[in-house]
Amino acid sequence: MQYTIYIGRHEKTINYLSNLTRGAFYVSSSCMKATNILDKIKERYATVVFFEQVDFAKDIQDIKYLKKKYTGLYMVLVTEGLSREESLEYLKAGINNTVSFDAAPDTIEGILTYLDRRNQQRIKDIREKGANIQTFTLPLWKRCFDILFSGMAIIFLSPLLIITALAIRLESKGAVVYKSKRVGSNYEIFDFLKFRSMYVDADKHLKEFNDLNQYHEEEDFIIPEGDVGMVGDDNADDIVLISDDFVIPEHEYINQKSIEQKNAFVKLENDPRITKVGHIIRKYSIDELPQLFNILKGDMSIVGNRPLPLYEAELLTSDDYIDRFLAPAGLTGLWQVEKRGDSGRMSADERKMLDIKYAKTFSFWLDVKIIFRTLTAFIQKENV
Repeated sequence: MQYTIYIGRHEKTINYLSNLTRGAFYVSSSCMKATNILDKIKERYATVVFFEQVDFAKDIQDIKYLKKKYTGLYMVLVTEGLSREESLEYLKAGINNTVSFDAAPDTIEGILTYLDRRNQQRIKDIREKGANIQTFTLPLWKRCFDILFSGMAIIFLSPLLIITALAIRLESKGAVVYKSKRVGSNYEIFDFLKFRSMYVDADKHLKEFNDLNQYHEEEDFIIPEGDVGMVGDDNADDIVLISDDFVIPEHEYINQKSIEQKNAFVKLENDPRITKVGHIIRKYSIDELPQLFNILKGDMSIVGNRPLPLYEAELLTSDDYIDRFLAPAGLTGLWQVEKRGDSGRMSADERKMLDIKYAKTFSFWLDVKIIFRTLTAFIQKENV
């Protein structure tokens, strides 16, 4: 699925692009509001940001901030025209392409097609990374346990699965089950199944989501001084790295990747796109039940490390974290039960270390203990 975000207020262009783009379309009047949207999107490499040119100095700051915060983000400047000097500065800041306010449909289609191809290449690259790591083989006892447990659970929970599917369909149109690409053990990519808990075509509900609406009053977003530096300002001798996704000094790029790796995980709360049924099934983790079919198929295990979205998995390829992929992808796991009493709050490093700990020490009795603690949490009605 593709996501399009328009940052600006040009109503005619917004309406025009919303009819041309694919998937979900969001509008934000500022860089700050755009981050609220981007934080809720897992498939960031399938996201294009149309950035409306307004003020040169502030534009440069905002673009650099977004490109630094969201690796691989594809940004298109919407402009009436640029001088050569301005074009160079926008390019250095991170703009990948430019279009006019009334760009031809073929131009927009070309951008979206490029994003599709780029995303397919990312999937291919991740699979190649997986081929270079140690191969993990699921123990026979664990596979037998998974088949038995998931099969019995599907039969026992079939009334709940049917009722949930009907409730989702009655509240809003669209597919009952949502599929997304996830990375599991050995860096294998598979279709991860969940009950749909959000509205389809959330862009059609923008007026309901005032905090995402371009017409909603908001405070100006100011990037802290010194947070993002201009390329070449103070480091004229720096090696500058240039690719489809960035123009950045080498030392800043290395620092940026280090920061991103520390914050690879994302946890979302209070998403306005969630349906009424969605709030209920998320609260009690009913939305996760279709993963029983992933387990039956062999994509996942009952207990393991949670499979990651593509962009998160890409940030965990170093020797320090690769061990988390030498374990099965799981419906529940060690880190999920460690801090449930604290609303699931823990640092990204704590999560990674618990994933690695499970990969190195998992056993039948540890799995039984984790399952028991997971079921206990449901009985206690904790919102996990």
